[in-house]
Amino acid sequence: MTTAQVESGRTITTSIPARLDRLPWSRWHWSIVIGLGTVWILDGLEVTVVGNIASRLSEPGSGLPITSGEVTGIAAALYVAGACSGALFWGRLTDIWGRKKLFMITLAVYLGATALTAIAFDTWWFFAFRFLTGFGIGGEYAAINSAIDELIPAKYRGRVDLLINGSFWLGAVGGSLLSIVALDTSLFPANVGWRLTFALGAVLALVILLVRRHVPESPRWLLIHGREEEAERIVGDIERRVEAERKEPLPRPEGELTINQRRRTTFTEIARTVFAKYRKRSVLGFSLFIGQAFLYNAITFGFGAILTTFFDVPSGNTGYYFAVIALGNFMGPLLLGKLFDTVGRRVMISGTYLLSGLLLFGTAWLFDRGSLDAATMTACWCAVLFFASAGASSAYLTVSEVFPMETRAMSIAFFYAIGTAAGGISGPLLFAELTSTGKVADTVLAFQIGAGLMCAAGIVAALLAVKAERRSLEDIATPLSVARAT
Repeated sequence: MTTAQVESGRTITTSIPARLDRLPWSRWHWSIVIGLGTVWILDGLEVTVVGNIASRLSEPGSGLPITSGEVTGIAAALYVAGACSGALFWGRLTDIWGRKKLFMITLAVYLGATALTAIAFDTWWFFAFRFLTGFGIGGEYAAINSAIDELIPAKYRGRVDLLINGSFWLGAVGGSLLSIVALDTSLFPANVGWRLTFALGAVLALVILLVRRHVPESPRWLLIHGREEEAERIVGDIERRVEAERKEPLPRPEGELTINQRRRTTFTEIARTVFAKYRKRSVLGFSLFIGQAFLYNAITFGFGAILTTFFDVPSGNTGYYFAVIALGNFMGPLLLGKLFDTVGRRVMISGTYLLSGLLLFGTAWLFDRGSLDAATMTACWCAVLFFASAGASSAYLTVSEVFPMETRAMSIAFFYAIGTAAGGISGPLLFAELTSTGKVADTVLAFQIGAGLMCAAGIVAALLAVKAERRSLEDIATPLSVARAT
């Protein structure tokens, strides 16, 4: 390594990445899925609960002097702004301090902010705690996706990554059903029920924090940062557990890496790698994140308002409809995930983006004609989001696996922050304004914006997606620390 600005250590040769990739699926891998993936359930719970309780929060007696538009507009935008800034802040530290330390810290931040949201008694406190909750979740995106891809074997990486990111929608189902109970004033006073939903989120986060203690640091990260003995102990323990479970020896690993260990990678080298060496991959990452952010905001942030305004659905019943949609979202990654590892990334990423965009265009057309009621609108949204959910999850998979190990967390954070800021901050403000007017044409326009950007991202994916299926991370993007032949 010749970059003077990079602090280097010893040069070592290792087969640890190959040893991790050749592992068969085991109970240990399920423990990683549970330990790391369950946080997206909390994210889904958070976002859904806020959307579903917006109308109740704006009613007299809620305990907060806030309007529905402020909940779905300002509060939602602050949550996303917090997630974007948190991703950038924590993402850099994830590459420097390690995956495990950061996915513990960021979950603790989320836990504290959610608990404080439950006791907010003024509007500006509610806004501040929504920002801090997002700040913790944003860090989770970088730390968790890095750890997932570095611990899961190449053969299963695509489907597992999609399934874990798609588990957001299990939380959305729970949030929808929970909001129905919380908004029932025969069970809880109007100023108490919504607080209990946030308190439950904090309790669940505490449980996940305890489970997550047993997830190891990424051996790949340890290797590069001069802690190869610790990496060796972790991988050796995993191998012994898998062999004991299968009652047969593991196959020999194929391939070694010779790396120059380092403490950190400079911003200059990260920028040169992402924007010069892998320029086309950067265009792909931006396109995927912006497309999915706008499509989801076009639907989800105006979901309750659309049902109540155009279809006369009582505010307390919107949770039932959203639970159905959320289940459809989860089924997409669950049923399509394996195809990303078999059919391939390019076909599946471009296909899911294009199909979801075209289906949303069709939904907008039917809605404009007055051909839909609450049930058929929900069915259309289910079809759109079945494909969109798999596509959106593949955006995280893509930026996690197509950039070098040393830039992985920061790359995830950067593309998430920029793409989500474009669609996730402006999206809620724009779409809340469009769907709150009560005019069919404005809601149709919201759908068309989301659909158009999703289709554009699908076209970019058809041209630029990387054939990363079943390939090791080191083969997809050579680590910057790999020793060059002289």
